Amino acid sequence: MELLRDRRFLIMLALGFAAGVPLPLTGFVLRQWFSESGISLTAIGLTALIGLAYSFKFVWSPVLDHAPPPLFRGLGRRRGWLATIQPLLMLAIIALGLTDPATAAATTVAVAVLVAVLSASQDIVVDAYRIEVLEDRQQGYGLACYIWGYRFALLASNAGALALVSTLGWSGVFVYCAALVLVGFIAVLLGPEPPAAPALPQSWGGRIRAAVVDPFADFVRRRYWVAILLFIALFKLGEALAGIMTAPFYRSLGFTRAEVAAVGVVFGLCATLFGVLVGGWFVARIGTGKALVITGLLQMLSNLMYVALHQAGHSIPMLYAQVGVENFTDGLADAAFVAYLSGLTSRAFTATQYALLSSLAAVPLRTLGASSGWLAESMGWTPFFLLTTAAALPALALMLWLLRKLPPEPQKPMTDPVPVV
Repeated sequence: MELLRDRRFLIMLALGFAAGVPLPLTGFVLRQWFSESGISLTAIGLTALIGLAYSFKFVWSPVLDHAPPPLFRGLGRRRGWLATIQPLLMLAIIALGLTDPATAAATTVAVAVLVAVLSASQDIVVDAYRIEVLEDRQQGYGLACYIWGYRFALLASNAGALALVSTLGWSGVFVYCAALVLVGFIAVLLGPEPPAAPALPQSWGGRIRAAVVDPFADFVRRRYWVAILLFIALFKLGEALAGIMTAPFYRSLGFTRAEVAAVGVVFGLCATLFGVLVGGWFVARIGTGKALVITGLLQMLSNLMYVALHQAGHSIPMLYAQVGVENFTDGLADAAFVAYLSGLTSRAFTATQYALLSSLAAVPLRTLGASSGWLAESMGWTPFFLLTTAAALPALALMLWLLRKLPPEPQKPMTDPVPVV
């Protein structure tokens, strides 16, 4: 089987794992830490701004796309940058665990911002590496391995971290998470280097044009590019607003850290992976555009499960139902959305264009998501989650318009029948 014979797929699995480790540390785990430290809901909501690095990573992506790495140049451009970034990321994660949000929340936030910047930089290079190191027909399986690695990392650094707090303490948990990034570093040392990019013009003006101007100019020459970018920015809006408040919402209903870890993270991961599997099959059968509309609608309706859980109160069966439905539909939508973003990327400008598109996808989470705490406090949980459900409607309307204006091309047999897992 090709997945077992070709080590590049194992490299994708490991790099996906390394890319997924830092995300909860500036998201769910950090907010759980803040909740237990007595931080207000409004302040917890503002922690969404920590991840603005994910929204603005396209700003420095041309440097990572074209400049030689400062260290490990013998590994090549892509692996050299990863081998430079990952040790710094591990040190920043350890430093985050040495802060105390109860007495110096500003310091915790500052270090978390550094973790987010380094994590976003790692994502830029990993996404480019993933697209460049595999042939077109292998992209589906490569993306599958990446997503599975990413999701297992979320389990290890989310549920795993929360389960270990009582044993290791918060500082020890962050050391544990930093060690997990070593999986990606080892993969970088063992993995192949993609073919070298064409040499840039020697003049500074030519270099800037090739690295910065051309990737964006290439994209804006496409029809309806503004509508495409607006859709990308709005697709995850409802999920972003609801997701920021998940940790304090569960805590307000009396669920313990162990219950959240077991149901919200472990069971949630299984539901997400199953959703990604079904979503990949769905994309292969009906095409990315139609799959985005259908899975986006299901993702939107899943937010109503928060309302049902709020009405039920501290109910473990209802928690399982809410987590299962929400994570399964998110997995469905993620499979279609990542396939859509990858399809928009030109191989001539891999890192820069994918960084731009994935940055836009994170904009609602990092900007409008910051208001979620204030909205939840002022509206109450049920009206708040009804609002998050309605917030997904603009993106669905845009996608329907784009499908009418840009009918999808017939499916090409570039991947096996089930391209995403």
